[in-house]
Amino acid sequence: MKKFLFIISLSILVSMSTSAQMLVGSYNIRLKVSSDSINGNVWQKRCQVICDQLNFMSPDIFGTQEVLHVQLLDMLNGLNGYDYIGVARDDGATAGEYAAIFYKKDRLRLLDQGNFWISETPDRPGLGWDAACVRICTWGKFAGQTATNDDAFYFFNLHMDHVGVVARREGAKLIVRKIREIAQGAPVIVTGDFNVDQNDEIYTIFTNSGLLADSYHKSQLRFAENGTFNSFDTDLYTDSRIDHIFVSPDTEVEAYGVLTNSYWVANEASSTQLKGHDAPQQINFSKYTRRQPSDHYPVFVRLTLKP
Repeated sequence: MKKFLFIISLSILVSMSTSAQMLVGSYNIRLKVSSDSINGNVWQKRCQVICDQLNFMSPDIFGTQEVLHVQLLDMLNGLNGYDYIGVARDDGATAGEYAAIFYKKDRLRLLDQGNFWISETPDRPGLGWDAACVRICTWGKFAGQTATNDDAFYFFNLHMDHVGVVARREGAKLIVRKIREIAQGAPVIVTGDFNVDQNDEIYTIFTNSGLLADSYHKSQLRFAENGTFNSFDTDLYTDSRIDHIFVSPDTEVEAYGVLTNSYWVANEASSTQLKGHDAPQQINFSKYTRRQPSDHYPVFVRLTLKP
């Protein structure tokens, strides 16, 4: 009887360690450029909103795109309890954009990490095929703080080219090959700005690979009232999802969300006090401008990996 109870207890512990629920995300934060500031989308404010949003959501791990080194430092300063992995794409050090992966240090252990370039020479920086920009994929091997190394999962994060169709197609094939080579059957999460939506034939290279499924379609609950690109315009709508979170096919996805949170900034007429319809009289309104913290909406997924 004692032996039976011991086996049951051990099975429960193993189940807990190998099937932990996680919140993961993907966020193209938009690189810092002067033209955005001129148009009112100032990085200092955007960074504060992005970090506040991430700290509130508190994902266990999330992938980012378009992160310049100065933005990386700003985010590390604004985020609570996160570390990162990744290198900048132009030189493999700090020049150009990162596809950085941020993870909660008290929840996950980093076991291994690496980078490869989305090109014909994946081991070093360089343009691939007809790409307009150098592109990189960062990956890490992680395990929960209480899980064994055998219960590890792999997290890949990338940003595919926005111009080169051949670069996206061949890059997708390369990424699938690299996932197969690096993860070797372990659970996988892939995040990124893929610059193709769910109707594109390049999207099917991932979903037909046998390695990956779209978390959007696997989710039991969806909160996605818009696509994932907004062009810094709060009034635009699209059903195109170009920021994806792919997972191993047997992953349980409890919830999927595209979060469209905004912030407001004062304009010239903001000093004028307004009253609302059917509102308490002590409430005074001012006319502010509504803005987005990035030209992409972040995607979050609550999931359970299977060993």
